Amino acid sequence: MTAALLAATATAALAAGCTHQHDPAQDGRGRTQAPRQPKETGSVAPVLAVKIDNAPEARPQTGLDSADVVYAEQVEGGLSRLMAVYASTLPKVVGPVRSARESDLELLRQFHRPTLAFSGAQHKLLPLINSAPLRAEPPEKAPGAYYRGTSRPAPHNLFLRPARLMSSPPGAKALTTGFHYGAAPAGGRPENTRTIRFPAAGFTFTWSAGLHRYLVAMDGRPTTTADGKRVAPATVVVQYVKVRQSAFHDFLGNNTPYTQTVGSGKAQVLRDGRVYDVNWQRGKATDGTQFTTKDGKPVDFAKGQVWVVLTKAPH
Repeated sequence: MTAALLAATATAALAAGCTHQHDPAQDGRGRTQAPRQPKETGSVAPVLAVKIDNAPEARPQTGLDSADVVYAEQVEGGLSRLMAVYASTLPKVVGPVRSARESDLELLRQFHRPTLAFSGAQHKLLPLINSAPLRAEPPEKAPGAYYRGTSRPAPHNLFLRPARLMSSPPGAKALTTGFHYGAAPAGGRPENTRTIRFPAAGFTFTWSAGLHRYLVAMDGRPTTTADGKRVAPATVVVQYVKVRQSAFHDFLGNNTPYTQTVGSGKAQVLRDGRVYDVNWQRGKATDGTQFTTKDGKPVDFAKGQVWVVLTKAPH
């Protein structure tokens, strides 16, 4: 019986996909905290980036449909986690919020000193987060911005109130990703459904002609928000990147994958029910990511939410 209990505990921890981290004991409810004014770089205010739990126990998430960009990345055990970036709108609540990864620091360099909301990280990673060109806002620094929900167990119940970190959304100018929006490029081929698989997670995007959006499903189940809304981006990018081992492990000894987003490679852009084979390039960390056709022309995305699935490039 003891062996069975230990095995069940290990399996549950792996499903959570977490590194050893500082989880706040307090829930922040009942505290008051004035929203912090974002520091501007030139004329651009910082975006809000939130690490969102994507374990099955964390679904349905809250506020995911309000993000301008959602990045899906691989974590320990082949599972997935999300990074939601907010610029146009700040929802009332976002979550569940979970821990940061080393890859996030490179991914976020394309934004001007973003605000990063997350719940802890591995001890050795915390100094790198604190020295990165971003505003780190975990619960220890902003306890009044977070609270623990009661409808699900910890650690899948930590939620953020974005208005307690910034008083207003920074606006579309803060999205310094290099993305272009406009008419679809020439060519492409019809494709109504695309599935991308991580070792222990899966994303499916199905084109809805009626909504003119892609309906998201994760691990074979429709993705909805906590209030029942279907998550439906206008554009989906399948970006093939290098995924290697990092110097970090979770408390079970599983290596934390490092997803490299600086460099170049192949990608596929899904919009308007068609798929386009494109190239991507990001010369240095402070650059946005450029997506171009084979003849070098920029690829425009459809106006609306963008999902970027960062998946390992085939050998």
